[in-house]
Amino acid sequence: MKILLWPLVATAFLLSACGDDEAARAAAEEAAAKEKIVTFTPPEESEIPDDEFGKMVKLGRDIFSDTPRYAPDYSGNGLSCRNCHIDNGRQHNAAPLWGAQVAYPMYRAKNGHVNTLSERIQGCFMYSMNGTKPPLGSQELIALESFAFWMAKGAPVGTKIEGAGFKKYDAPEAPDLKRGEKVYEQKCAVCHGPDGQGQKVDGRYNFPPLWGPDSYNWGAGMHQLKNASAFIRYNMPLSQGESIGAQEAVDVAYFMNSHERPQDPRFTGDLAETRKKYHDTPDSVYGTEVNGHIMGSKPATFENWGK
Repeated sequence: MKILLWPLVATAFLLSACGDDEAARAAAEEAAAKEKIVTFTPPEESEIPDDEFGKMVKLGRDIFSDTPRYAPDYSGNGLSCRNCHIDNGRQHNAAPLWGAQVAYPMYRAKNGHVNTLSERIQGCFMYSMNGTKPPLGSQELIALESFAFWMAKGAPVGTKIEGAGFKKYDAPEAPDLKRGEKVYEQKCAVCHGPDGQGQKVDGRYNFPPLWGPDSYNWGAGMHQLKNASAFIRYNMPLSQGESIGAQEAVDVAYFMNSHERPQDPRFTGDLAETRKKYHDTPDSVYGTEVNGHIMGSKPATFENWGK
């Protein structure tokens, strides 16, 4: 009887093993499907509809392109959305607007809760524009959301899209200030100026200031080294993405963010406390000593700049 039972036990074991293999294979296929990266190309601006919705889309486009002019009540510096979100929010690997549209609502560790796209845009005004938040339901926010919604037409939701954010990477080596200064002089100064203050044409920055009172403040995402190095490596110099090497991008991002800029609006009144609460990461130099200066201890203002 024991001999007769053995084939049954063996068969059951094999069936169980096959079942485990099939389950593992199915799980692997499901994981692969989730990780599948798709491509997306946003529509051309010529495709904006000629109706009431289209009017709001066009206003959002104008705000995005020239923020100080079209959203002056909430803009606190000379930057426009397009300065970081290149090609008016279309370009891959430059945090394109269409990528944000399909990513939100999203949990953000920066403020510890799930953010809507409106709240995310408010943060851009507060930090990158060094300004104030447009109220929820304001024309400015509705226009920018309309522009984002239109631009993301046809973009898939719930899957990874190639180039939808910044293409972050780990630095080959620790950043070096002197190397970064050299990269800046060779590859950045011709557009952004030897002093990093950018270039204006007809009162509008064609090349934005990278530090100082008219640049993004210490709360902006671009002050973090991984964000800045990813942006620089794949987008700079303009129209010459990937011409700067991985280490060069890290070094020049470090150099760029080793200069003062406006204070983080979340500043508690104490530099060390603010760093611990909002900047406790190796990606931020805020509150640390760089070249003999504690970053954030003398935030840039138009009154003190150059003194």
